[in-house]
Amino acid sequence: MTDQGDLGEIRPATAADVPAVKAVTDAAFERYIDRIGVVPVPMEADHAADVAAGRVFVLGEPVRGLVVIDAHEDHLFLDSIAVHPDAHGQGLGRRLLAFVEARARALGLPEVRLYTNAMMWENQRMYPRFGYEVVERRADGPYDRIHYRKQLI
Repeated sequence: MTDQGDLGEIRPATAADVPAVKAVTDAAFERYIDRIGVVPVPMEADHAADVAAGRVFVLGEPVRGLVVIDAHEDHLFLDSIAVHPDAHGQGLGRRLLAFVEARARALGLPEVRLYTNAMMWENQRMYPRFGYEVVERRADGPYDRIHYRKQLI
């Protein structure tokens, strides 16, 4: 196992974190390219713009996990969650999901929404364990996505 460094608190990403945000995102999602037949959307995101907009929060020094979130009028959208494969099994995903839910509550938003590719079956087992329910399955271009929500209030 790789030395994980100091996990510390989840904090807003800074411009200096952009290379790490890209590296962790790519490491977390690259295994899905062959399975789903396209590059996962988070790998093609404009990480610098997301960080500049205050949408990215990171965990670890060096960064081992992250979330990209977007507040809407009636929900918090979890755009992306990524944990470096070297850090799997250490509860980082659980900490990041708890952070997202706490952030939504702090913003007075009643639910968290997200979607995942239908071919990422690991996520289909994970999200219901954390209280997320399937809302719908919808094709969007080359992506077959399952939409989830978790009501908080």
